[in-house]
Amino acid sequence: MRRFLSIAAVVGSLTAPALAQQHAPPSEVLAVHDYVAAVSADRIESDIRTLADFGTRHTLSETESETRGIGAARRWIFDEFERISADCGGCLEVMYISDTISGETRIPDPVEVVSVIAIQRGRIDPDRYVMMSGDIDSRVTDPLDGTSDSPGANDNASGMAGVIEAARVLSQHQFDGSIIYAGLSGEEQGLFGGQIVAAHAMENGWRIKGVLNNDMIGNISGINGVINNTTARVFSEGTRAVETPEEARIRRFTGGEVDSPSRNIARFVDRTADQYIPNLDVMMVYRLDRFGRGGHHRPFNAVGFPGVRIMETNEHYDRQHQDLRREDGRPFGDTVDGVDFDHAARLTALNIAVMAQMAGAPPFPSNVTIEGAVRPSTTLSWNMAEGEAAENLAGYRIYWRLTDQPQWQWSRFVGRTDTFTLENVVIDNYYFGVSAVALDGSETPVVFPGPAGSFGN
Repeated sequence: MRRFLSIAAVVGSLTAPALAQQHAPPSEVLAVHDYVAAVSADRIESDIRTLADFGTRHTLSETESETRGIGAARRWIFDEFERISADCGGCLEVMYISDTISGETRIPDPVEVVSVIAIQRGRIDPDRYVMMSGDIDSRVTDPLDGTSDSPGANDNASGMAGVIEAARVLSQHQFDGSIIYAGLSGEEQGLFGGQIVAAHAMENGWRIKGVLNNDMIGNISGINGVINNTTARVFSEGTRAVETPEEARIRRFTGGEVDSPSRNIARFVDRTADQYIPNLDVMMVYRLDRFGRGGHHRPFNAVGFPGVRIMETNEHYDRQHQDLRREDGRPFGDTVDGVDFDHAARLTALNIAVMAQMAGAPPFPSNVTIEGAVRPSTTLSWNMAEGEAAENLAGYRIYWRLTDQPQWQWSRFVGRTDTFTLENVVIDNYYFGVSAVALDGSETPVVFPGPAGSFGN
């Protein structure tokens, strides 16, 4: 009798519109495996060496030389994006975004902080973006020293080289949404490049659904003695920086402290690594960044754009922000010999797999709501994409998990509908969300109901 009742409960839960759904999309995007395989550790090594050979890329360094300083480095990055664009028939819009900064602790006198941006426009939804960023600049011990050699091989030529390689690979393919490849300046002086680009995005109405900030992706040998090339970390904010008092009140009673859009991008990164990147395990760190430190996703978070930091697990502090020297036989400084190019390639491939899915997915679910108080069931509703934007929409997938679990545990594809009820799943015991799925299986990160989890429109 118990067995009959459990089967009846399952059948009862598959009511319309579930029974009317067509076949579910593929569980994986086969093309993503090809994108991952196309990443070249040799090309990444070459780009890291080129960036390190500029001597210093300090924000206050030389700008007129063609061989040394931040000016030469950013012009080389611009030219690389242009060469990549030429190979794909002009598919990249390459530009500088800049502003003059002065009166700051680390930029006391006026300096033009210049970032290099390349945009690959989506074929259906060109104003929806996912961004991969790396930092152009480097530094030594004194943050105001713009003349001493500062190769910045891992921090952050590795992340910048990863961005360039991602552009090489993904520019050979088309996606529904747009991809931004960004070289951001002024990170070491106070995250100014990110602030300037984020302000530009706001002014121009860019709908950025995710920023993947890559800051140090090539070190596998930690100051703690651990050597490991099979792990990476993803940092993400909990509650949104732009949360209003009323939104905080709603979150207090309905949940969402660990389900900001940034946090659900982190879960998406973790799941993508498990599915598409051989021999890589992602550690989700429930913190905006490393303890007391910052990265270039933070300015985007500050104005409401979801963003995470992707980086190596084992840092070596002797190789960060250090004058080049030896003390008692111990080397200090961020030089090329401290970079594992295969690891940098693996983390670049992770970014590529994430961006290909996010850019290839249909519009993110918006206005997601949930009901189920004092009921034996839970109902989620959302705005379903319409018109041309829905051309690639296979449908939606409902997710849920126990409230103390870091990753989504269960899911159900529910097709092209704007509401679905999970029968006999009590709202009090789980967290819920919904994603949009493309015909080829590309999928958005999970969107948690209410303002706490919203990715916007």
